[in-house]
Amino acid sequence: MIASMTGFAREQGELGDAAWVWEVKSVNSKGLDIRIRLPSGNDDVELAARAAIAGIFKRGSINASLTLQRNGGENPLQVNREFLQHLIDVSRELGHETPHVEALFGVRGVVEPREAVVDEAADKARRAAFLETFTAALESLRAARGDEGRKLQIVLESRLAEIEALVVAAEVAANTRQETAKERLAGQVAALLETTTAVPEDRLAQELALLAVKGDVLEEIDRLKAHIAQARELLGESVAIGRRLDFLCQEFNREANTLCSKSNDVAMTRVGLELKAVIDQLREQVQNVE
Repeated sequence: MIASMTGFAREQGELGDAAWVWEVKSVNSKGLDIRIRLPSGNDDVELAARAAIAGIFKRGSINASLTLQRNGGENPLQVNREFLQHLIDVSRELGHETPHVEALFGVRGVVEPREAVVDEAADKARRAAFLETFTAALESLRAARGDEGRKLQIVLESRLAEIEALVVAAEVAANTRQETAKERLAGQVAALLETTTAVPEDRLAQELALLAVKGDVLEEIDRLKAHIAQARELLGESVAIGRRLDFLCQEFNREANTLCSKSNDVAMTRVGLELKAVIDQLREQVQNVE
């Protein structure tokens, strides 16, 4: 089954006083575009996360973010009591009342960040746990993209069936037109020969043959049938096929354009225009395939 490039996954983890959440989103892209947002000090986690994404996915714009929260533990802030007392003393010396606590705490330097004690072993274990949760998130994302791919495959097969039916209709119209064209050309030639003898017969035969070649769409129909067979073969593969399907859609469109340009009757033109519309719908859906 094919895979879509659209998906979302969310996984959470906890270790000691830390809890975190990974969110991974994936949308369409021509290649593999990776963007990761992490709390500062986790550069090694980013490198490993990028490698993990590239090892699973071939295409898609993938955005991953890690939200980290400390549960309890030591207060990360401390009060500079000496500076606080100094402010109170100065205020009293100037004859002012003691300022409100809110005003004092708003003075820069009264409340300071507490210097954290780095536990390298705990920090290493926490980063390893981050990556373990991230791996689970990527697996969930792969499953989500697979689910979307199964739905997408149904749509693509339906569009191919529509294209196949229109190609059959074009073939019927071409055969019908061929008989009609023969009769019309025979009448035109007979009328021309009755009115003039200035046109050499070999020249007239060449012109008639050229008209027949210009109006022949059987070659385009055969190529369209081959493209349908190739598209169905690609849909049966389990690797990334999005680029090849997109190229095949261009070939579909090229043959449909040629068919329309060669058409000189209403029935063939109608089929050709419907064919182009369905091919456009097919290509629009193919943009979602990995």
